[in-house]
Amino acid sequence: MVENNHHGLGSLTALAGRVGRLAMRSLHNRVELLAVEFQEERLHVTGVLIRAISLLFLGLMAALLLTLTIILAVPEHSRVLVTAILGVLYLCGAVLVWLGLRASLKREPFAASMDQVKKDRLWLESLK
Repeated sequence: MVENNHHGLGSLTALAGRVGRLAMRSLHNRVELLAVEFQEERLHVTGVLIRAISLLFLGLMAALLLTLTIILAVPEHSRVLVTAILGVLYLCGAVLVWLGLRASLKREPFAASMDQVKKDRLWLESLK
């Protein structure tokens, strides 16, 4: 009878050890995934900032030079009208760029980690 209790205690200890190791491996995998996603997010944000700054600088330079060229190329009596038309065009362009930049920033950070945590939570809840 005593041997059965030791055997039951031994398998309970072994089971607890396996569950502990499984939990540690799972936690380790999640931490690795989070680290990789953090690095990807950092690179994504850096890329977006570089593109936004480049767009701003190059677009401003091109707009200034083209505007000056166009205004000087038209007759004097039409320069105010041409300047107004160019202003409206630049405003439309700025709105399009803003929409594109905003769409780029809508990406949810750490999406894979959050999905994995949700799956883990659902799995743990299904064990109850």
